[in-house]
Amino acid sequence: MATGMRNDLERWLIHHDHTFADVKDAESIFHIAVKDAGQFGVMIDIFEPNAQPGVLVIGAKVPLRNNQIARYNTFGNDEKANFEKKIAEFCHTIQAINRNVTEDGKRKVGIYVVLDDKAGINQQTVFEAINKVAEMYEKTARFLLKTF
Repeated sequence: MATGMRNDLERWLIHHDHTFADVKDAESIFHIAVKDAGQFGVMIDIFEPNAQPGVLVIGAKVPLRNNQIARYNTFGNDEKANFEKKIAEFCHTIQAINRNVTEDGKRKVGIYVVLDDKAGINQQTVFEAINKVAEMYEKTARFLLKTF
């Protein structure tokens, strides 16, 4: 199943002229980074988690700007928890699953769409999800600029 899903995904991405690369990820059966995806041209991650075979996760990570990271780093635990709660509430309003992460010293807000209907994962649903994630990326970036 995993190999078939990956092969289908790669074929669809090539068909739509997307540039992509493998990502080393011990937590996933496969993980692909797609460059310039969706209507806003953002970096999109597509992966199948080891813990959930047959599930496709499509997401992007919105980095905080350097001044926002510097400000975040001055927060105490309560302020950090409050900030992350505000992000979670916002992500809920745009129907995104979110996860706050730190990568390469940068604080990022990961936003994700999960496709878990094995029979319904097809070219159309994948590209609809990619476009939705790209739109959520833009909304999240604007939210961070306005509120932080």
